[in-house]
Amino acid sequence: MVATDGDTGIDGVRALLKSLPRPTNWAERRERIDTVASAYGVADDIRFEPFRLGRCDAEWSLAPGSDASRVLLYFHGGGYCSGSIHSHRGMVSEAGRAAATRTLALAYRLAPENPFPAALEDAAAAYEFLLAEGFAADRIAIGGDSAGGGLTLAMLVRLREQGRPLPGCAWLVSPWVDLEMTGASIDSKDADDPLIHRGYLEDLAAAYRGLESAGHPEISPVHADLRDLPPMLVQVGSAETLLDDAVAIVERLGEADRRVTLEIWPRMIHAWHLWSPHLAEGREALASAGRFIDSYLGKTAR
Repeated sequence: MVATDGDTGIDGVRALLKSLPRPTNWAERRERIDTVASAYGVADDIRFEPFRLGRCDAEWSLAPGSDASRVLLYFHGGGYCSGSIHSHRGMVSEAGRAAATRTLALAYRLAPENPFPAALEDAAAAYEFLLAEGFAADRIAIGGDSAGGGLTLAMLVRLREQGRPLPGCAWLVSPWVDLEMTGASIDSKDADDPLIHRGYLEDLAAAYRGLESAGHPEISPVHADLRDLPPMLVQVGSAETLLDDAVAIVERLGEADRRVTLEIWPRMIHAWHLWSPHLAEGREALASAGRFIDSYLGKTAR
């Protein structure tokens, strides 16, 4: 974990977010998420290897003592319109450390320049790349936060429909799975959430879905057929407007007889893991996710 001068707690994270004005155009939104999400840097003992994967930038990371034969494929958040390898480098690499796996972070194509299904096509291509590289499906975990969580779920459904081997498990952080935004928490948690609000989500949803309906099951996977998917861990904060998205997808997975674990973290905000160097709950959530992933990907070589 990157060295810090001590925890600031969730109030310190809120102060960080408040210190930067909320932008209105896409370029400024992308710059802001890169700035606030990477504010605490990355650990100096992680090995990073950038490369090009098809039409996308990608990056391996590996923490000391991790098992390079297992991998967490990670899709960043940002509402399908922002976020990057840079913004999520700390979170992804520390998740890999916690799970004792290498990681592969993907900079999938962003909307509005590349609307649906570009991101989903890139995500599926990254998974096929891992299989072609010799990773066994049961040694792969898939994860993502916010839009990346929705993308993870949509990709799993597509892989199942195509008869492809499914990964060992999946990890969804503050997942955005309902682009119709029908959950009550979108409004009831609006005053508590410093990041995600209805108007903002409406802009993102319109940019991503293009000419498709927001209810399309590969855009809003809360409507998808969720049978026969791998075990999942869903983590969400109690102060999030997307709280009901997480609860709804867990309920749907349960209805489909899937093994799923829901963790609701008191007072936590959207994708709080991003600030784990100064946030004990972020480190604890990453540790929980690491234990979950480790338990499903088989014995580590540590």
